[in-house]
Amino acid sequence: MRKVFQIILQISFLIFFAFLTLTGKVQLWMAIFVLGLIVSLFLSRFYCGWICPINTLTRSISWLKKKMKIKHFKIPKFLKTPAIRYFVFGLFIAIFAFTMISGRKLTVLPALLIIGVVLTLFFPEEMWHRYLYPYGTPFHAVFRKPLFHMQINETASTNCGVCSRVCPAAAVDKEGKNYMIKVDACSACFDCSDKCKQKTISYRKRKKNISQKIINEEGESI
Repeated sequence: MRKVFQIILQISFLIFFAFLTLTGKVQLWMAIFVLGLIVSLFLSRFYCGWICPINTLTRSISWLKKKMKIKHFKIPKFLKTPAIRYFVFGLFIAIFAFTMISGRKLTVLPALLIIGVVLTLFFPEEMWHRYLYPYGTPFHAVFRKPLFHMQINETASTNCGVCSRVCPAAAVDKEGKNYMIKVDACSACFDCSDKCKQKTISYRKRKKNISQKIINEEGESI
């Protein structure tokens, strides 16, 4: 039931984004993004996994690539440096500010969608989600200890690694003997929970006895 609701919500917001684009009101989407940023302080990156139209399309492309057994290129190492993320975000802010000041209607948001889709055709989807997507930088900056987030029960987990392999954001890494979820990279898509045979991964309020150690995208405890 949850998965069906998630798909309906993703398709609905994708259609709404298309509607705003076609009617020349795509800037209104920024209001939805800001709301998603606020919600992320409590419910993790809900916007990314449930609302973002770019993520909806890139997930679909990755699914088709997997079904058709299409291989992709490896992510260039230099793109994984934090400097690239902040450079892209700064460029996005500069362009967006220019459109607001000049009054010109540049299709910045639809352009981001096209770029994300094209890159996902050739690279893993996490390259866009984690390293290049301008909207991801604010989430990375403010999203540290949400009230609710995906958690692994370390005492019950067999550390089989399925969660790490299926995560579309590459947000699950092995820390010592246990797998940990990088909370500021996790999009709360529930793929890890759905694929976990031991059912040791859940989305719940942060508790001391479950995944007490929280790490960020750099693998640091927060």
